Amino acid sequence: MSSFVDSAQLHAKAGDGGAGCVSFRREAHVAKGGPDGGDGGGGGDVWLVADPNQASLLGFRDHPYHRATDGQHGTSKRQHGSRGKDVVVKVPVGTVVSDREGNVLIDLATPGERWLAAEGGTGGAGNARFLSNRRRAPAFAEQGEVGEEKWYNLELKLQADVALIGFPNVGKSTLIARVSAAKPKIADYPFTTLVPNLGVVRVGERAGRPGAATEFVMADIPGLIEGAAEGRGLGHDFLRHVERARVLCVLIDLSEYAADPATQLEILLRELGDYQADLLTRPRVVVGSKGDVAVHDAGDLEVISSITGEGIAKLVSRLGELVSAVRREEEATREAVEVVHRPLPEEVRVERGPDGWHVLGRPALRAVRFQDLTDDEALAEVVSRLKALGVDRLLTRAGVVDGDLVSVGALTFEWWRDEVGAGLDRGNHHRATRRERLARHGRLDRGDGRGDA
Repeated sequence: MSSFVDSAQLHAKAGDGGAGCVSFRREAHVAKGGPDGGDGGGGGDVWLVADPNQASLLGFRDHPYHRATDGQHGTSKRQHGSRGKDVVVKVPVGTVVSDREGNVLIDLATPGERWLAAEGGTGGAGNARFLSNRRRAPAFAEQGEVGEEKWYNLELKLQADVALIGFPNVGKSTLIARVSAAKPKIADYPFTTLVPNLGVVRVGERAGRPGAATEFVMADIPGLIEGAAEGRGLGHDFLRHVERARVLCVLIDLSEYAADPATQLEILLRELGDYQADLLTRPRVVVGSKGDVAVHDAGDLEVISSITGEGIAKLVSRLGELVSAVRREEEATREAVEVVHRPLPEEVRVERGPDGWHVLGRPALRAVRFQDLTDDEALAEVVSRLKALGVDRLLTRAGVVDGDLVSVGALTFEWWRDEVGAGLDRGNHHRATRRERLARHGRLDRGDGRGDA
């Protein structure tokens, strides 16, 4: 079984936030002890980190699930719950993360880059947080928020300095075995290489001057066939590993069983260009392979033989020069990279469904996460938060009319509007009692359509 895996899936589950506590100070000789419920701790996050020590996505094949721990609940005496522990998931440098629909979310192309894959739920506020001059004994607290839970597709694009390009059985594996310590499978039949092989090549070292050497990573990309850019065979699976290569080394088979060199080169370059046009602008070296058994005229091509060593030193030296030149250009144009990535905050939005209007988005859901939505003061806090988020304006613009049901998480209410307020307004207009206003304008319930709020 191959130890190289270049595509996998990840299930990231962040920790849930702990619940806030409803508690009142109860001590001897302390009259009218106030609220002292502590806050719940936030849930842990799930982070992806590009680690140069990771070579493939093999670890995700059998273990795609990664979960952070939950935050602890708050307790009395204003003791806050501890925060859940984060989970750091290491992935190879060059890992591209996309959602289930195939939309690319992040490209972890630099060692040390971090991306927040799932954000932990915020802890709920204890009732001590809601103490005010107008609210002296709040008997409500917040529930902890549920942590994010998401599936992702992971795809690895190798970051090699030199990519070996050629048809099957052209001698790529033999070449990388000759110039590096890599030990790929080698045999005299096509498609011996089914996964990329990497080798570190060292060139330019001289006695007494080890620092003068240039090291670069060479990738033995499985052989291409005509039609690879359209996905024929495993074309896309192979070609994606060429995308990041700094230099391309194109091998042309000079043996008797291969097509003529000009035809080979034309097909290979066409496949590269059809897949990604800028691959044709990359620095490249084209050489004739299998010089020891050559029958085709190489023309202007340099000829190598990985068996006899013919032309190998010259080729490696040329590749080393090109890699060094590209690295210098990259260094000169490199800008500061922000290595910590967080998704943009989710916006509040309104959608209409068959059962009424739904207010969506984490800010809106956070506004209604109280333990007891039958508490008048808790409801007043909910209304204040939703109005501050502009939910009433969003609903009006979306076309909500009197009598429509509106849901925000566990909260469901009937929309109304008159000359002094709207469906979210729980104020005491005209000195009307709460029950009078409910009778006049509708009912606010927990979403099951049964209990008055």
